[in-house]
Amino acid sequence: MLGSPSNHTLLNTATFILLGVPGLEAAYLWLAVSLSAMYSVALLGNIITVIVIWRDNALHEPMYYFLCILAAEDIVMSTSVTPKMLNIFWSGNDIIGFSACFTQMYSVHASAGIESGLLLAMAFDRYITICKPLHYQTILTPWTIVGMSTAIIARAFTAMAPITWMVVHLSYCASHVVPHSYCEHMAVAKLACADHMPSSLYSLIISFIIVGIDVIFIAISYSLILQAVFRLPSRDARVKALSTCGSHVSVMVLFYLPGILSIYMAWSGQHVVPLHTQVLLADFYLVIPPMLNPLIYGLKTKRIRERVWIALTTSLPGHV
Repeated sequence: MLGSPSNHTLLNTATFILLGVPGLEAAYLWLAVSLSAMYSVALLGNIITVIVIWRDNALHEPMYYFLCILAAEDIVMSTSVTPKMLNIFWSGNDIIGFSACFTQMYSVHASAGIESGLLLAMAFDRYITICKPLHYQTILTPWTIVGMSTAIIARAFTAMAPITWMVVHLSYCASHVVPHSYCEHMAVAKLACADHMPSSLYSLIISFIIVGIDVIFIAISYSLILQAVFRLPSRDARVKALSTCGSHVSVMVLFYLPGILSIYMAWSGQHVVPLHTQVLLADFYLVIPPMLNPLIYGLKTKRIRERVWIALTTSLPGHV
C-alpha cells in the first residue's frame, strides 16, 4: 500500500512521510476497521457526554463540569491523530506538511497534559465529596472550578510549547520519513541533522514531572478516600463508594500505564521492543482512553445514564 522511502526522495522538503505501522502493512485493512470503530465510538460517546451535561442544569456540578471538559479534550486528542492515521491505512496517503506535523505534535502533547490534570481534578472532587461532604459547596465554588480548569489548560500549553519550538527549529537535511503513523515527538526529532537530545530530554523530564506530580496527588487522594470509605457504617454505602472510585481508577490506569510504557519504549529503542509494537501502543493510547472514558463514566454514573436514556427515548418516532 505504501511506497518505500526511496520513492519519496523527490517530494517537497516541506513535508514529512508517515510510514504508518512499519512491518504491519499487510494488516492495514484490519487496523483501519478497528481504528474506525474505536474513533466512531469515541466521537459519539464524548459528543453525547458534552451535550447531555451542557444542556441539563441538574448536571451543572463540579464533577460533571470536569467530565464535560474531559470529553471535549478527548475529542480533540483523538481527532488530532486518528483521521490522518485512517488516511494512511485506507488509502496510503502518507504525506503531511511541516506545519501540520508540528501542530499535530503540539496537540498530542498538550491534550495528554490536560487529560492528566483533569484526572487529578476529578480525584480531588471525589476526595472532597467523600471525605469533606459538608464543605463541598464552600471548597468547590464556581470560581474554584474555573481557576482549576484554567490552570490545567495553561500548564499543558505552557509546558509543551518548548518541545515543539525546539523540534521546529532543528535542521532536517536528510530523511523526512517518519517511522510512525503520526508525528510523535521522538520519531520526528531523531530525523534531525542537529543534536535532538535537548528537546528529547526536555520532553522526558517535563512528562515525568507532570505525570509524577499528578499520579502522586491522585494516589494520596484515593488513599484518603479508601480510609474514609472503610469507616462508613453502611455496607451499601461502602460498596457504592468503592464502585464509583473503582471506575475512576480504571480510567486513570488506562491513561497512565500505556502512556508511561509508550515513553519507555520510545527511549529504549527497537533493540528492546519491536518498532511496530511501539507504534501500535502509541496509536491506541490516543484512541482507547477517549473511547472508554464516556462508556465507563456513563455506565457508572446513574444521573448521566438516566439523562442519555431520556434523550434517546424522547427522540424516538411516536413518542408523546
